[in-house]
Amino acid sequence: MRLAYDPSHYRDNTNLKDTIDTVARLGYEYVELSPRKDFIWFYEYPKVDKQLIKDLKRYCSDAGVKISSVLPVQQWSSPNEEERQAAVRNWKRCIEITSELGVDLMNSEFSGDKSRPVQSEAAFVKSMDELMPLFEKEGIKLNLQSHPHDFIELNTEAIKMIRALDKEWIKLVYSVPHAFFYDDGIGDVEQHLEEAGDLLDHVLIADTLNHKAAFGLRYIVNPPDANVTVHQHLNPGEGEVNFDALYRKLREMEFDGIVTNAVFSYPEKPEWSNDVTLKSIKEGLNI
Repeated sequence: MRLAYDPSHYRDNTNLKDTIDTVARLGYEYVELSPRKDFIWFYEYPKVDKQLIKDLKRYCSDAGVKISSVLPVQQWSSPNEEERQAAVRNWKRCIEITSELGVDLMNSEFSGDKSRPVQSEAAFVKSMDELMPLFEKEGIKLNLQSHPHDFIELNTEAIKMIRALDKEWIKLVYSVPHAFFYDDGIGDVEQHLEEAGDLLDHVLIADTLNHKAAFGLRYIVNPPDANVTVHQHLNPGEGEVNFDALYRKLREMEFDGIVTNAVFSYPEKPEWSNDVTLKSIKEGLNI
């Protein structure tokens, strides 16, 4: 099992070198290279050159940190063809960067338009048809997660789509703070992991509240019918996810993939947040 840290707490106020040094200081051997403005940002073309790639490799070597995966988020499932083409172009550059870093794994979200699921699925498959040969050429694997407000939100539908792609190198990211979106408000984490089975390769650890609870008023949105999607990435124990069941099921499955601290909610006190979450992970998984 690889225990990784998503340094989103540090992406806005810490340079790349200091971020890698911080990951090491917090107690991690692996970093998940999530979106940041000075490297690969959401929906944008990567702001990376050969020198920055060399620098990042040196920063990691000096700190004793390895990159577990590179995480771009692009609108590759957009029903808007111009937007989809731009996303594919950005993805190709992200794959090149990942290869030059010597990393063999990327992870991402389905994206797309929740209100146009059929068109989004068609756009996603078209993008994958263009990108899969490049993934295979570079020897890079891909892990995918459904995300709130993506064209795929349910866990079972994400699994179906991954199986439909039918590539042994494409597997599932299970994001714990999305649990209540994965089955429309039930949050049965054990069932989700059981459904994933051999596709499960990456687990993101964070807590959240059930957006369907309290008659749908756990979160109050005005106006009530506004087209918004709300969730959180809290420390374990601060929300309503059953972490005892989650950790027990992962132990039963003898899960041996990546487990990432994906708590984003406390940029003003990130070390405290890490202490809480890292303790939860280590105790829960007997690391």
